[in-house]
Amino acid sequence: MAFQIVLNLFIAFVWMFLKVSYDPSTFLIGYLLGLGMIFLMRRFFPSRFYLHNVLAVIYLTLLFLYELLKANISVVKIVLKPKLDFHPGIFAYETELKKDWEITLLSNLITLTPGTLVVDVFEENGKNILYIHAIHVPDVEEAVNGIKNTFEKAILEVSR
Repeated sequence: MAFQIVLNLFIAFVWMFLKVSYDPSTFLIGYLLGLGMIFLMRRFFPSRFYLHNVLAVIYLTLLFLYELLKANISVVKIVLKPKLDFHPGIFAYETELKKDWEITLLSNLITLTPGTLVVDVFEENGKNILYIHAIHVPDVEEAVNGIKNTFEKAILEVSR
């Protein structure tokens, strides 16, 4: 992927030098031409087309911001109720992620979301288990499926 980005930037700069114009619009045109050439020749690269990964990172960022907003609203609702009616708990979450940076990213995204905190990361028999404390866990399976279908799925899309 990094090779494709560098190649695309190189094509954009070569286009600028060939046109003898050094303004941003010429660079943008060269970048788009390079993007098209790399897309047409994508089967010759060992990794997938890099724009997929860029879009996956943008999606992960927007997903985190959405989940952050949702979690903030949930925590405010819990705090502002006249009667504190919540069920805190710690549950184990077995993740499919294998690389250290993927597990660290998932742990950070969970911890940065209000109302949840990763207490421990444990590796057992090649499986990574995260112990998560949540301020309100009425259904553990729902919480596990929520994490698996949002953050973990998006991280897998970025890394694979």
